[in-house]
Amino acid sequence: MNKISTKKKLYRSNLVEAEVDVIQNKVLVEERRDQLLDAAQDLFIEKGFAATTIRDICSKSGINQASIYDYVLNKQDILRRLLNRVWFRISPRLEDLLKRSDGRSFESIMRDYFKICWDEKRNGTILAYRTVPHLDREDRKLLRKHEKSMIKALSDYLRREFCLSHDDKRVEVIANYIIFTNSFAPMRDWLNTDVDENIVLNTITSSVVAMVERLQIK
Repeated sequence: MNKISTKKKLYRSNLVEAEVDVIQNKVLVEERRDQLLDAAQDLFIEKGFAATTIRDICSKSGINQASIYDYVLNKQDILRRLLNRVWFRISPRLEDLLKRSDGRSFESIMRDYFKICWDEKRNGTILAYRTVPHLDREDRKLLRKHEKSMIKALSDYLRREFCLSHDDKRVEVIANYIIFTNSFAPMRDWLNTDVDENIVLNTITSSVVAMVERLQIK
């Protein structure tokens, strides 16, 4: 009989994954899960989460439908594992870049952050925002917590680096806008297919810097 525990184990910054311990060969389990997640990512982005079935995922991954539950609990568990892989565990985080600024300018930090996110987290960003309606309450709560932590870290940095008042509420508005811009730019890149990616990166980074500098003008 399959030993599958649905007991929730909360990670500091990851979505809860079901404990599936049917197969003791951990290397094999990770290989099969990677196959499933790779297939699911393509299907969720192409067809949408709701329209994708377990049969679709098995067919694309090459894993027999009778054995899929040896590796994951259900489609929701696949989504959680996938979001952890392509969204929550990609590093460095914005907070880390701001802390390790090493005297670099805000413009340089933001350019690096945008580039990392748009190169490495593009699918994670698209997946996270498209699947929000299909996440349960606790999952959405963790997504919000993740976003709020980035906004707070960025707000604290802006206040410190640009000598802005702690009661200036515009800082949070701008920080929120920067996170929004970073998250949605990859979903609009189809509009810039004939524009060099460095031009897009530098233009957006410069506009963000200009907005922040404007905060210093009362």
